Amino acid sequence: MEIGFYGLGRMGGNMVRRLLRSGEHRVVAGNRSPGPVDEVVAEGAEGAYEMEEVVEKLSPPRVVWVMVPAGEVTETVLNRYAGLMDEGDILVDGGNSYFRDTVRRSGELKERGIRLVDAGTSGGIWGLKVGYCLMVGGEEDAFRTLEPALKTLAPPDGYMHVGPSGAGHFVKMVHNGVEYGMLQAYAEGFEILKNSRYDFDLRGISHLWNRGSVVRSWLLELAERAFAEDGNLERVRGYVEDSGEGRWTVFEAIHEDVPAPVIAASLFARFYSRQEESFAAQTIAALRREFGGHAVQETSPGGRPEDAER
Repeated sequence: MEIGFYGLGRMGGNMVRRLLRSGEHRVVAGNRSPGPVDEVVAEGAEGAYEMEEVVEKLSPPRVVWVMVPAGEVTETVLNRYAGLMDEGDILVDGGNSYFRDTVRRSGELKERGIRLVDAGTSGGIWGLKVGYCLMVGGEEDAFRTLEPALKTLAPPDGYMHVGPSGAGHFVKMVHNGVEYGMLQAYAEGFEILKNSRYDFDLRGISHLWNRGSVVRSWLLELAERAFAEDGNLERVRGYVEDSGEGRWTVFEAIHEDVPAPVIAASLFARFYSRQEESFAAQTIAALRREFGGHAVQETSPGGRPEDAER
């Protein structure tokens, strides 16, 4: 299919590459800065160095996938594209937008004849190789139009139309809330192991637990990688950010009167990580770097935090 893509960061750039490598799609790629555009043009994309170019180089009905940070940036970019596009065109928000914002935006765009698809996207820096899990909300006909690209981006059975506008971002929000709880459980377990009377090989235990145990997972594979690189995570400061989805999941749990003590506690643990060092927080920071390419604050060889991030 023919698709425009705007936002070529960690996720967006590799999503464009996955589309291109299939040989099945014509991709017009744009970005705020020209460097990432040049990179994907060298790999077969058509470059767009202004937002207007993305629209101009597509044939109606157009599909433009936006992959930019949630919040004001997404609001600005979607509104700008809506002003450039025609009735019947489709905008896709693949970022981590709050689902209530998505519902509002969908209604506003519908009044202008533009269909908004919300595509919750998971896969991090590994998505190029193994594919992206895509949780899609919006109108059924818009989903069907987008489906050829979804099939390429996702692994087998890795995409789903989960409901109307906002549903995709809602599912992704809860997905990330669950992720918070899983990361916290692994982190606490490894801290107990590290502080015990035994001199455990944490890399080896990560590998062991992934061989038939009920707690085996991709996160444990990434833990094994992290411990292989830095056995005691001495170069990783235990400062853990949150990008909003965990907070929103807790807000919605409160709104729906659903008890979610594990997710809530894991969110608060991240707040604690910003006040005092802990090995559990170091473990989460290292795992987020491994699966998503998220920056970590490094420590000096003596274990003191450094200002620079990696």
